[in-house]
Amino acid sequence: METKTASDILKTAILMERRGKAFYEKVAEQTQSMDVRNIFNIMAEEENSHIEFLSKQFSNYEKNKTFVKNDFHTADDQIAKMILNKDIKKQISAAGFEAAAISAAIDMENKAIEVYSSRAKESTDESEKELFNFLANWEKGHLKMLMDLNKELMEEIWYDNNFWPF
Repeated sequence: METKTASDILKTAILMERRGKAFYEKVAEQTQSMDVRNIFNIMAEEENSHIEFLSKQFSNYEKNKTFVKNDFHTADDQIAKMILNKDIKKQISAAGFEAAAISAAIDMENKAIEVYSSRAKESTDESEKELFNFLANWEKGHLKMLMDLNKELMEEIWYDNNFWPF
């Protein structure tokens, strides 16, 4: 199996984040609901924050073979409150376009977590380990938000269609 360098992983991470940003922007463009559009625009902005953070790490690593001390803070709590809002959930059909986008986003977040977690485990450099653990946890925050929203949407459609066993 090919061993990837920290530079390879950072380049892969930047590419994944760019794809995520493009995906969220496209969903925001295509949805009819302004509130739902706002959520996907916020998610695209989050991906852009990841791109900037990773690009800074990549540039520093290429020049100095070190990582920039992590002083980055996330806004996951604010985003979660907005996403898990009842009015927003009413605007997303559990079997519609936006719900399908949420499902695809869950897959993207899982892939990012896998890449970051694997690199954190493989690394012998403590600062690199810290960086990739931070990134994995950042993505886990996004994943949890998306999973919670997806679960509530699924339960809603189950309830509406009498899928409950009682």
